[in-house]
Amino acid sequence: MRVYISIDMEGVAGVATLDQVIRGGHGYPRAQQLMTGEANAAIAGAFEGGATEVLINDSHGTMDNLIHADLDPRARVIFGSPTLDCMAEGISAEHDVALFIGYHAAAGAEGVLAHTYSSWFTEVRVNGVPVSEADVNALQASAVGVPVGLVTGDDIICTAVARTLPGIETVAVKQARGCNAANSLSPAESQRLISGAAARVVSRASSYSLPIVPEILEVEIDLPNASAAEQAAMIPHAERTANRTVKLIARSPREAIGFVEVCYQLAAAALRSLLPLISR
Repeated sequence: MRVYISIDMEGVAGVATLDQVIRGGHGYPRAQQLMTGEANAAIAGAFEGGATEVLINDSHGTMDNLIHADLDPRARVIFGSPTLDCMAEGISAEHDVALFIGYHAAAGAEGVLAHTYSSWFTEVRVNGVPVSEADVNALQASAVGVPVGLVTGDDIICTAVARTLPGIETVAVKQARGCNAANSLSPAESQRLISGAAARVVSRASSYSLPIVPEILEVEIDLPNASAAEQAAMIPHAERTANRTVKLIARSPREAIGFVEVCYQLAAAALRSLLPLISR
């Protein structure tokens, strides 16, 4: 029984502010500890539920946030960026079930630190529907034959994935009180709930169904400014459909994720180019 875990930071209990999720922020070291605690809870629960192997992918920001010395030694960890499949790096047909820990709401939603892959994207849509990172990563998991059994995070993402991924188990470790505010469970309680949910999900991994992956994925990204959209339109097969919007017809979730990753880098470059003007 092989279990795959993708863990983000914004949906972890006790995390709600930008100062916590950006390297160099005063609260970042504490957020690392909280993220590592929830990672260990998911790993322990997975083994309790019957896992023989656990692979965990550090899926936040630069993807080197987990405190490796404190991680459960039974798990292997993927870290660092960029990687081909981003937040779904390492998932393969060898895995029996996937767990998404510490996830957050989509760009434009009301959740804590809500965004989709980049805080610089105002919205990401697939086939006309706004999507979260959980939605896109679940498509990549399904493409390789792995169901997602558990998503944890705030109440907004848990409610959303219950609609888009019927039958999935969720653990809401906090309630959104704004973009940078939350009513959170304690770390100890959130970790207890995550461990129990992971054990249940893994023990019944064979009962989860795979969402259908559309043959065509029309990916639209609303970028922060016209300069970013101009650069993104240079990506082969991409089309600029509005002043700040680019579109790509992807043939697979992996292709869609790659498009998003490149647009992320181009948006960052476009915004950096404006810094001298902003500082005047």
